[in-house]
Amino acid sequence: MTVLDQPVLPAPSAPARDLRTVDAVIDEAGSWLASRQAPDGHWTFELEADATIPSEYILLNHYLGEIDDAREAQLAAYLRSIQGAHGGWPLFHDGDLNISASVKAYYALKLTGNDPNAPHMAKARDAIRAHGGAAKANVFTRIALALFRQVPWRAVPVIRVEAVLLPKWFPFHLDKVSYWSRTVMVPLFVLAALKPCARNPRKIDIAELFLVPAEQERHYLVNPTGRWIGTAFLGFDRIIRWLEPLFPKSIERKAINKAMAFVKERLNGEDGLGGIFPAMANALMAFDALGYPRDHPDVVIARQSIEKLLAIHDGKVYCQPCLSPVWDTCLAGHAMLEAGYEGDGPVMKKAAEWLVERQILDVAGDWAATRPGLRPGGWAFQYRNDHYPDVDDTAAVVMALHRADAAAYRPAIDRGVEWIIGMQGRSGGWGAFDADNEHYVLNHIPFADHGALLDPPTADVSARCLGMLAQAGYGRDHPAVARAIQYLRDRQEKDGSWFGRWGTNYIYGTWSVLAALNGAGEDMQAPHVRKAVAWLKNYQQADGGWGEDCATYWAARKGEVKASTPSQTAWAVLGLMAAGEVESESVRCGIEYLMHAPREGGKWQERYCNAVGFPRVFYLSYHGYSAYFPLWALARYRNLLKSNTKSPTFGI
Repeated sequence: MTVLDQPVLPAPSAPARDLRTVDAVIDEAGSWLASRQAPDGHWTFELEADATIPSEYILLNHYLGEIDDAREAQLAAYLRSIQGAHGGWPLFHDGDLNISASVKAYYALKLTGNDPNAPHMAKARDAIRAHGGAAKANVFTRIALALFRQVPWRAVPVIRVEAVLLPKWFPFHLDKVSYWSRTVMVPLFVLAALKPCARNPRKIDIAELFLVPAEQERHYLVNPTGRWIGTAFLGFDRIIRWLEPLFPKSIERKAINKAMAFVKERLNGEDGLGGIFPAMANALMAFDALGYPRDHPDVVIARQSIEKLLAIHDGKVYCQPCLSPVWDTCLAGHAMLEAGYEGDGPVMKKAAEWLVERQILDVAGDWAATRPGLRPGGWAFQYRNDHYPDVDDTAAVVMALHRADAAAYRPAIDRGVEWIIGMQGRSGGWGAFDADNEHYVLNHIPFADHGALLDPPTADVSARCLGMLAQAGYGRDHPAVARAIQYLRDRQEKDGSWFGRWGTNYIYGTWSVLAALNGAGEDMQAPHVRKAVAWLKNYQQADGGWGEDCATYWAARKGEVKASTPSQTAWAVLGLMAAGEVESESVRCGIEYLMHAPREGGKWQERYCNAVGFPRVFYLSYHGYSAYFPLWALARYRNLLKSNTKSPTFGI
């Protein structure tokens, strides 16, 4: 474990066991959070990623020839502000240079008029070249460069739009990849077939980022896993490339039509295809490549969905990868309920009714491919995304509604529970959007160098589902509960922790599982639970808090810490309290850290990323996490001590 620049907080004037001081912070933080609630009852906070999405927004504008100099100057200011000391751009705050993010950021800045000889550009260029140059960027970055004719199309794996016509028994099928891959890939297939050229009105190139001229480079494609099957797929790619001229154009046109039908059916209004920026941008470029006029309704709404993602601040703007209102609302609701806001009071009643209105009851989304007889009943992550409800969101929403007023929201709760049980996988666990999405052979194809093609079950999502079932009254003898408990026990790491697929990282996973096991009536003195408790206690930092760097998603860097953070400290404290540790010294010190960590009203200050989109590829900072999770932890601590109970009765 490594701790760098770890602050040592002064001794508090009164111990956190004095609940009057805890009450004061809870009241202030709760009032602040209530003041941030929208009039219709929901909460939403910004969702920030790395340099990739803002850079791609600029690239999109120049691809289309729709340049907004004033807006792009603000985006460029943001990109310059997050440039690393190493000269490039990291995937997360204070992280190592990432070649793909750096190439896109450099190109975006150059497109917006940044002088390539300016110090920040020269430093970035030198850093990129020192890391192998633009040819070493990942497949998605090279596709973007191919659209701008900065690399030849042979720099990317063969991508055939005819893939949308393949039967389900074929090794590759759209149903076999994750929802995010599906929505990104389908319009991308159309672009790969048509191979359009970006308008690039200013004719900006980045030849200086290549060690070997792009046309002369012969080593673009790599084996993504290093296994023999990856080498075999590379050989298959060469064969298909040689045969490409023989593919009938009539079949290609049929495939393009089917691909665009897929896109249009899921266009999702102003919330966009899949609710995620890469899919929206690819859809907009595909419409353009097919000659759709700018005033076509599909083009207009696709553009609007992208503009909705901009986070606008004084002098700086960035583009969010997606919006998170359902997730923010249900988690903020949990914190408010814990803080004493009544379920039938004005704050929580509005929040609950807003959530109920967004339950997806009539659309059998892509998930139905593996669960054709299952009734819809889930919630999406975004304002609207009916084809792609999220298992994690659904479980968390059901628990919030159940705690707010189980009788009032019984129909919504029951439909949500029914859908979650139906989405349980063969292993006993749950994936985020699809059931049994475990076609691991696809991770070896050259296109999959990002390592995020699939959506297999994970401990954190499965824990949320188990907690929901337990809170809803399903006992340990229910088959879904028993299988979930066994799944989680089987996935425990040797050191006692659990992996956090969607939150950083083992602290998030361990909190999630301990909360669920407690809710399900597991013996919290059992050896596997005590091992998890010991791991959390051993991970506590000198200032009383907990922190975990995003680099821990690389196996060799597990245990890396830069600083404690409010979000991760809250997760650790919640996890320990779920295991009956409310009166322990570890919990007391964690509470004291939260009591004295810098905050503004109800939002604790937090610089480090606290979540992950795709491990080792794409990281996230939920701006709401440092508001509702610390409030939640402080309120639970107070409630447990005042009630003389050692652990909570809820599933989360």
